[in-house]
Amino acid sequence: MSDVLPSWRPGPTRDAVLAFLEAAPDIAPQDRLACFDNDGTLWCEKPNYVQLEFLLRALATHVAAEPHLKEKPEFAALLGGDTAAMQELGLARIAMALTGLFDGMRAEDFGAQVRDFMAGASHPTLDRPLRTTVYQPMLELVAALRALDFTVTVVTGGGTEFVRALSHDLYDVPPEHVVGTLIEYDYAKGADGPVLTRSTRLLGDPNEGPAKVVHIQTQLGRRPVFAAGNTGGDREMLEWAHGAAGPSLAVLIDHDDPDREFRYEGQGVTTADVESITEVGRREGWIVVSMAKDWETVFVPADG
Repeated sequence: MSDVLPSWRPGPTRDAVLAFLEAAPDIAPQDRLACFDNDGTLWCEKPNYVQLEFLLRALATHVAAEPHLKEKPEFAALLGGDTAAMQELGLARIAMALTGLFDGMRAEDFGAQVRDFMAGASHPTLDRPLRTTVYQPMLELVAALRALDFTVTVVTGGGTEFVRALSHDLYDVPPEHVVGTLIEYDYAKGADGPVLTRSTRLLGDPNEGPAKVVHIQTQLGRRPVFAAGNTGGDREMLEWAHGAAGPSLAVLIDHDDPDREFRYEGQGVTTADVESITEVGRREGWIVVSMAKDWETVFVPADG
């Protein structure tokens, strides 16, 4: 294990992760399921979620073509920088309004737009391409799990199709191993055959809190023995994995590095967090990763 996790600094945190990896052969192969949250766990989520940046670019394009869209309350708040209005409306409602910009779009066309956005987008404050705000230590952990025959999945509060368009390129995770917030599709027969288009309807609940556990079971059909997250929206998933029989591990990323990334307490978007998730993690016996102390390197190379 000496060459595993090279971007993790020596210490109790790295030792605990390595201990789980060393115990992994004791887990039945069919039970080796790892679930990673995405925003704030695999890539940077500040100052805005990556998906929100994508949606804001789409909004600017649509408003230029259809100026009346500026009158929609959710869009007016965004375009006017009205923080009070945005807080009153809530991020979930605003996100759904933005998602409606793609109503009627074919699945493959949506994916192409996501990939086109990611190919050229830059982070607003970190002076690097947005695609390189992936955390190098987490990629190393993904690789270590995969080498032990784990099925590695991304379980995100973000849009399923948004993350699926990028997961293979960024994490080597196939689209079918992404569990997120689902938009319903409409099936129709077109002149050239069947057509599948996006709707404005949410399929089930947003993928946060207890919904993450429910969606893991309904979409993956297995209980994870490893989970990683960073907010109260990941709490139930971390509890579910940590409570599995045999070797198991729950990893919580603590964003405490304002010099290389950001300092903040992870908060769920749709969950009511009544206590610090880092305090919960320490109490529950999870591995709480200090970004400042435990990671020698934060991001993948900027020219990657």
